[in-house]
This record gives sequence, C-alpha cells and structure tokens, in this order.
Amino acid sequence: MAGHFGEFLQGRLGVDGPLALVTVPCPALELRAVRHPGRMPGLWQGARPVLSHAQFMTLAARLGTRPGRLRLHAGMPPGGGAGASTAALLAAIRCLARHALSAEEEAALCLALEGATDPLMHPAPGRLLWAPRAARVLDRLPPEPAFEVVGGFCGKGQRTDPADTAFADISDLVETWRSTPDPAGRARLASESARRCHALRGGPDPAPLLELGRNLGALGLVAAHTGAAQGLLFAPGTAPAGTEAALRAAGLGQVLRFRTGGGGR
Repeated sequence: MAGHFGEFLQGRLGVDGPLALVTVPCPALELRAVRHPGRMPGLWQGARPVLSHAQFMTLAARLGTRPGRLRLHAGMPPGGGAGASTAALLAAIRCLARHALSAEEEAALCLALEGATDPLMHPAPGRLLWAPRAARVLDRLPPEPAFEVVGGFCGKGQRTDPADTAFADISDLVETWRSTPDPAGRARLASESARRCHALRGGPDPAPLLELGRNLGALGLVAAHTGAAQGLLFAPGTAPAGTEAALRAAGLGQVLRFRTGGGGR
C-alpha cells in the first residue's frame, strides 16, 4: 500500500463546516502486510501491535474470515502524517478479505476501527476533496498538480485524534484550488494552508523550510497538518541535486524525493 506525504490542503469548510483535505499521494512511501502462521492473531509491526486484539478480531469478524497473524513492513514513521494507520488497515483488509471490497467499503471499515481515515483506498486520492472524519468524498477536483517533492520528517510524530476538528477555515483555498491550474499557484495555496495550520495548532514551523525553498528555487511547501512531514514543491526536474543534503542539514530526517501528478517517483 502506498502512503501519502501530508496534505496540499486541510481544514474546515467554513467555521462550522466539515473537516476536509486534499492529500499528497506518495508512491515512495509503501507499507506491506505479510501473513504468518502463529498462535496469537494480530497486526504487528516489530514487537508492537498496531491494532488492539479486540480491534483486530472485530476486523476479521466483519470480513468473515479467520484472523491470522500479520506483520507490517512500513516505509513511513508512525504519526508522521504519511498515512501509516490507513495504509496498515488497508493492507490488513486486503490480506484477510475473501473477496475484493469497494473503496467505499474499505473506507467504512477504516473509519469504524479508527474514527478517521485518509483516502488511500481510492485509485486517485489526490483528486478528491475528502472528509477524513466521515470517510466520504465531498467533491472531485481537477487533476493533481505535477510537482517534484523533496521532503522529510521534522520533530516528533503525532497520532490523529478523531475528535480533533480544531483546524483553520480553508474554504477560500479550496475554491481557489479548483480554478487554479498552474503548479505555482497551487504551491502558494499549499503553503498558505500549512501556515494557517501552524498558526492555529503549532507543530513544525513551515517558515524556515519556506525560506530554504526560496533559495533553492522551490515553488512552495507542503506539510502534514497533523504529523511531522514537510517538503518543498518544485516544478518537475528543477529540484537541485543538493536539495536532500540541504534538508538534512536543516534537521529533517528520512529525506525522500518523489513526483506527484504523473504517477512516477
């Protein structure tokens, strides 16, 4: 299962509106689940259970299958804002299910187990305006912008609290996103969404990375609105060769480079 790398946009659609996001699909961050024989069923990453025993047994019961024992191999850190929880659940569902489920069925299962979910079960998640606390598509958007993303993880991870809806109003950004086809304009919107989120909620400050990005020729910044992922957005093929080293020097870990909008890395 591929993860994501933060969100282009995330916030409320109006002061009292639903929480919504536009995710950043990331083929460079993957999670695999492998089924192993064992007496103690569960979903494990190393020695850590990813789901409680009760949650895992509930998942197996809802799928009408024997629970088994699954081990996860994740390319993204937990709590990093890269979709580890949703990807883990989807990997488990696809290992255990007797037949393929629809994206809507998978989303409903993820929501029932965790109370929030990313749209990774959909074939083009970056084209959706997604309600993560309701697991439903609010709108279908124009094609994903084509970016070269260079980013990493800054600071401690933060798990999503399903009851937390204290996000900034981004209704104006969503409307402008729909009518802004050029990557530079969308990069500015993504940067503004990250700034609003930090101003309200704290977490990793986007300002230092934005300043570094200006010196490297980046169009803007993308960040996890809950989590530690931060990355610079470049026009494809324009990220300088030393960008990864510059981000590591700025304190980011697990630095990676990938592309959006074209399906390639």
